[in-house]
Amino acid sequence: MNPKYALLGVLYFVQGIPYGLQSGLLPIYFRTVGLSLTQISLAKALYVPWVLKVLWAPLVDQCWTKKTWLLLSLGGLALSCLACSALTPEAQLRPVAAALLGMNFFAALQDVAVDGVAVWFLGREEVGYGNTIQVVAYKLGSVLAGGGLLSFLHLLGWGPLFCSLAAVYLLAILYTWRSDLRLQRPSQEGQARSRTLNPWRILRGLLQVPGTPWTAGFVLLYKIGEQGAASMFPLFLLDHSFSPQKLGFWNGIVATVFSIAGSSLGGHLTARQR
Repeated sequence: MNPKYALLGVLYFVQGIPYGLQSGLLPIYFRTVGLSLTQISLAKALYVPWVLKVLWAPLVDQCWTKKTWLLLSLGGLALSCLACSALTPEAQLRPVAAALLGMNFFAALQDVAVDGVAVWFLGREEVGYGNTIQVVAYKLGSVLAGGGLLSFLHLLGWGPLFCSLAAVYLLAILYTWRSDLRLQRPSQEGQARSRTLNPWRILRGLLQVPGTPWTAGFVLLYKIGEQGAASMFPLFLLDHSFSPQKLGFWNGIVATVFSIAGSSLGGHLTARQR
């Protein structure tokens, strides 16, 4: 396999783990231990680092190296998992929430660094395949942490589950450390260094690109509907006698398989159109 594709696949795979964990596994687990739907819904506020990542994206883009940011973010994710493994959500909900907030921060940090690596790695003719790798690998990580682990949560337990995820991140750190990230194109490196660090100026420039406001509105509308259904429907099924194992299989694994199939087809068609 092309080493660029392999590295991106690994990085996007581990990036999908926090999302699958917090959107698929944790709401079901929290519901089974007695948390209300209101408390579970408020946990969505822990995603706030993804909204704020525009503030540190210019810093990641222009300071240090991409490998440094990747190792820093992956290390933070591993430490967040270890912190969760040492806590009990039934009795220590606030510390668990703080650890999950840290996990989202480091995942959002990694997202900026990985996307920067992908932009520098991929030529125009590789973008379609790169997008397919991004979506498929991300969703595979999501289904592992969401549907897959949910099906075996009753066997693993809370602590061993997060220790296992920490081990996955340690393997990703070793793989990234050994990888060659000097495949970026020099001309793009020079362009990146000359950009401003002001996030608001970057945002204004982005909004001036033709079609950006319409696209942003469309994506926002789509994600509101998708997240609303994806978040509440499993809890509805759980309250109507579905077991966590069944939810992990049908809503996690089966649903994601169809999603990956659609993403792969879309990436293939996009590549053919370029």
